[in-house]
Amino acid sequence: MNVGIIGLGLIGGSLGLDLRRLGHRVLGCSRRGPICQAAIERGVVDEASLDLMLMAKADVVFVCTPIAAIEPTVARLAPLLSDQTIVTDVGSVKGDLVSAAARHWPNFVGGHPMAGKAEAGLEAAEAGLFERCAYVLTPLEATPKTALETVAEIARSLQAQVYQCSPSAHDRAVAWISHLPVMVSSSLIQACLNESDATILELAKNLASSGFRDTSRVGGGNPELGMMMAQYNREAVLYALQKYRRTLDQVIYQIEHHDWEQLNQQLQQTQQARPEFMLSPPVPDKAKR
Repeated sequence: MNVGIIGLGLIGGSLGLDLRRLGHRVLGCSRRGPICQAAIERGVVDEASLDLMLMAKADVVFVCTPIAAIEPTVARLAPLLSDQTIVTDVGSVKGDLVSAAARHWPNFVGGHPMAGKAEAGLEAAEAGLFERCAYVLTPLEATPKTALETVAEIARSLQAQVYQCSPSAHDRAVAWISHLPVMVSSSLIQACLNESDATILELAKNLASSGFRDTSRVGGGNPELGMMMAQYNREAVLYALQKYRRTLDQVIYQIEHHDWEQLNQQLQQTQQARPEFMLSPPVPDKAKR
């Protein structure tokens, strides 16, 4: 199969490495010539070009651009493709994007591999990035079943766990487990930076260990991605943040009023509930690989 990839960063580059390993011919597009050359040299793609016309050879095209560029990219692709070509994306927000892209190309399948690393760019791409990760597909009622199944089969070939839901359900769910953690983690780092005593701040930096690393990791990621999450999933992110703020207010009240019984009950509840969010097989911390 000829597979096109538009956007040769972390996700696009990792897709290319895996798809070539599986025997597909991979065609890549980037806005920068040096990235095209580097992708060929690294074995990420078989061919690369600045020109989207290269995608005319593809049976399936993955749009791996930032969220804001997905719909415009699909619109630019539409005149170049055969009627049978399948187009999918890897954006972390689906919302109106899926229906907008489908208006340009009916054979569009919304997709979101729940994989990533702290690093960004082609140099961070690695084979096996999607193994044991959730890969969410968000079809519309009008999405062709053959297109949906083709993308699902490709995702399964990457050893990912495929899930299917509506675009709106996807956005509400990932607001809790992906977008909210980014905002909370970033706020944790910012709160630490607000320590007015420079000596205490320096000591805190030196003492930071696994607890801080675990809770701050996603807050130290790609700022552009965090901005896109907030802008394009604004309603769901705000809802989750407001719920989280109320929960923090409860904790503050409990500590202020020495309500250790209620605080203990909450900590017991969260200890028992956490495994329910860890039902999928454990994913290696790819930021450390």
